[in-house]
Amino acid sequence: METEPDPTVHKNRGIKRVYKSFFYSMEGIFATLKHEAAFRQETILAAVLVPASFFLNVPLVQHVILVASILLVLIVELLNSAIEAVVDDISLRNRPLAKRAKDAGSAAVLVSLLNCLICWVSVIVVNWGQWFG
Repeated sequence: METEPDPTVHKNRGIKRVYKSFFYSMEGIFATLKHEAAFRQETILAAVLVPASFFLNVPLVQHVILVASILLVLIVELLNSAIEAVVDDISLRNRPLAKRAKDAGSAAVLVSLLNCLICWVSVIVVNWGQWFG
């Protein structure tokens, strides 16, 4: 009779778990930077826009919206890259469900980019008169 596997076997606990999780996350970021041109481009955009946002004279809430919208793009791109990697690892054959998964991930990136654009345009429009009026 087969027994259920113990979920705690080979699991790290406490600060060791946090430490290892951090480095696994960094490996994921670096691997995505290496293999995904879109993530590299979005990271460059983030590296420009996040510091630029500190030069805008906007309320704290608007500043948080600007930065969060950029971080959301990076988060969604990382998830999209994970979906693509898993689908490609399973098989490179043309499969309708694999295509749907990849297309949905791509659509999520597009929506996050549109969200970022809307946030930035909205903050600029709301503050335009204050800056140039």
